Amino acid sequence: MRYTIIPVTPYQQNCTLLVCEQTQKAALIDPGGDLELLLQAVKEQAVELESILVTHGHLDHVGGVAELSKQLNLPIIGPQQEDDFWIKALPEQCKMFGFPKTDSFKPTRWLNDGDSVNVGHETLQVIHCPGHTPGHVVFFSPSERLAIVGDVLFKGSIGRTDFPRGDYQTLIDSIQLKLWPLGGDVAFIPGHGPMSTFAEEMRNNPYVGLA
Repeated sequence: MRYTIIPVTPYQQNCTLLVCEQTQKAALIDPGGDLELLLQAVKEQAVELESILVTHGHLDHVGGVAELSKQLNLPIIGPQQEDDFWIKALPEQCKMFGFPKTDSFKPTRWLNDGDSVNVGHETLQVIHCPGHTPGHVVFFSPSERLAIVGDVLFKGSIGRTDFPRGDYQTLIDSIQLKLWPLGGDVAFIPGHGPMSTFAEEMRNNPYVGLA
């Protein structure tokens, strides 16, 4: 499996193009906008998009989902259903943050803790990690030791919890009780900023470090 991180929107949100190298089938995780840029990357890599995966319902992560799904007839997989209120509020989010108008959507499949999703022959485990939003999910590849964590965890920081239905202690518990047990060797792609590893954050992250 290979991945390409493509920052999109004025918030420089990390959209991930995830590719199964056996089949050349691919998924876009959190296509928040700038669809021309994303589709150019798909074309350059000569892969076949088969799905859109969503970690949570915030605008910078899902702003391009409805249009991309409509253009290419792609299924929308995720997040967990508790984020439905965020997705329904997308038009209001656009007005509030000065983004181009974006339609809300209904996922083809809601996800729950313990589910799995496939990209080609690759399997990703689904981990429900509320706190930043109530329906936030993380995608984890046990074979690649890679997690796509959205806005749960960042290099040196954690997701905000001051949005509607965010909760600080719930987020801390999600990180320490659900992510750390996966192993320190796991590398992660956050929703913004550079990659890191769980071991690095356990040592040095001032919010959730164990040192």
